[in-house]
Amino acid sequence: MAFKPAAIQGHDPRVPIPEEDLHPDHPALADGTEPNFETYLYYAKQQREKEAAESKSDDMERGFWANLLWGKGGEKLAPPTHFADEKKGDKGGLVSEAEYRAASSALRTASWGSIFYLITTDILGPYTSPWAFSQVGYGPGVACFIAFAIMAAYGGLLLWYLFMKLDSERHPLRSFGDLAYRIYGAWFRHVCNILQSLQLIFNVGLIILSNGQGLSQMSKFKLCFTVCNIVWMLAGMLLGQIRTLRKFGWVANFAIWLNVITLIITMGAVAHTPPNYAGANLPPGPVQTLAINNLPFESQLNGIMQMVFSYGGALMFIEFMAEMRRPMDFWKAMAVAQVFITIIYMFFGLFVYSYQGQFVLSIANQGISLYSLQTVTNATSLVAGLIAAALYGNIGVKVIYNIILVELFRAPPLTVKSGKYLFAISIVVYWALAYIISSAIPQFALLSALVAAVCIFQFTYTFPPFMLLGFMMQNTALSGDKPYDVNNPHSSRVDTWRDWSRWRRARTFSVRRHTLFELMVASRPVSKHLLINFWNFILTLACLATAVLAAYSAIKSMVTQFNTYGSATSFGCQSPVQ
Repeated sequence: MAFKPAAIQGHDPRVPIPEEDLHPDHPALADGTEPNFETYLYYAKQQREKEAAESKSDDMERGFWANLLWGKGGEKLAPPTHFADEKKGDKGGLVSEAEYRAASSALRTASWGSIFYLITTDILGPYTSPWAFSQVGYGPGVACFIAFAIMAAYGGLLLWYLFMKLDSERHPLRSFGDLAYRIYGAWFRHVCNILQSLQLIFNVGLIILSNGQGLSQMSKFKLCFTVCNIVWMLAGMLLGQIRTLRKFGWVANFAIWLNVITLIITMGAVAHTPPNYAGANLPPGPVQTLAINNLPFESQLNGIMQMVFSYGGALMFIEFMAEMRRPMDFWKAMAVAQVFITIIYMFFGLFVYSYQGQFVLSIANQGISLYSLQTVTNATSLVAGLIAAALYGNIGVKVIYNIILVELFRAPPLTVKSGKYLFAISIVVYWALAYIISSAIPQFALLSALVAAVCIFQFTYTFPPFMLLGFMMQNTALSGDKPYDVNNPHSSRVDTWRDWSRWRRARTFSVRRHTLFELMVASRPVSKHLLINFWNFILTLACLATAVLAAYSAIKSMVTQFNTYGSATSFGCQSPVQ
């Protein structure tokens, strides 16, 4: 959440770039071959030197508070409308190398201040944080929120470091999958794209579920809950037909104010009205808050996964940096955003939990007992939710369309007429699948815990240290190669990854210094370097273990919930908050 819209002059990274403006992710080299790891490093170093030279004059013009308060980027230049398909030999729209670099640079307009606002608004909102505190109590809740914030910041810094090492105007990084591809190859890009697709479709399903619960409350449960979900599915199918959402950024920022209104009304309402006992499926009684809540481990872990949702913006970090005029300043935006998110989420969670205790609902504003205020907050959150769902749905369909339909089944591109028709059909199918998810599992807290464990946890905590480990191994393996020749980029290697000699250099980490923060480790002994790599390796394994355990807990809790008498059933008419 944020208390001011992002004032961005140019493209909103949350909104997909129109197909006709997309650049090739991995443009071929002069000899027609694909860029290798050394090429990415070479041009990224040149790019950073250029940005460092330009930043000196910019720093004189704008200060820290000007960037943060106003968050405006540079002036956007008109990008070209067509690029040649180098694989197909399309010569009609071929642009020169200078024009390509200029066009790539023209898309980099956002300042770190505007990125701060985007990071704080790239998530659904702190509505589940009170429920998270109700599952673990005050002490563990505060400790976990802070711990996850620190580790999310660490993961974000790793992504920033990798972006700075591998991105350039000549070979720009545009997505998380691009970064994965440059480090581990196509297989890891497919893993990231699949998890991204799952996260987006489940996010749409969660929004349908939350909006369905809100609509059922507004109708005083006279409308069948499944029908409530169908209403939002149909609305999404219609809104999703807007294929190009270039002007959608201001609508997305409008949702910020709707969320702010919902938060303020919710805090005021819970402080002056009793809890929603019926929605909590508990008999009326005194509010109880605990320092440590000794619930079963599965319940506590499900609550903790709601905190993971709070820091679920890492999936979009690469897109954000790709839009920045000075990506080296991304750490400022992320640091301020992490502190801001942690304070707001903890304050809202602790405030609502202190007044409602064990009666807190998984969606905080739906725990208001006074119908008038409950309806107002539901109305504002419904609109904001539909805006977010339309955005997630549009991005999700395009990801699935490109990685499945185009790459595997040779579907037509979205720029041709047949592709547009197929996209419209895909939107309908996508929202239908999201509806099936939301109606088949009408348990918002547990479903969001499952999404956090399977998808969000990986992008925020597991993948960053894993990718840094791969980057450092490749970088170390270069120590035995010949100097890089820009005119003959594939001639520097003395061996390949099929040779044990290259693996031996990559495994030892003992020749060159290239740790996360080179200024911190320069002139330090190699043992420090080994410790950092060992730490990232152990952290990757620990994150994977935590994710598996959390997914198991969510699934087990779902089974238990379905077997509980009086719980909402799949595709049933009873609302989960009834």
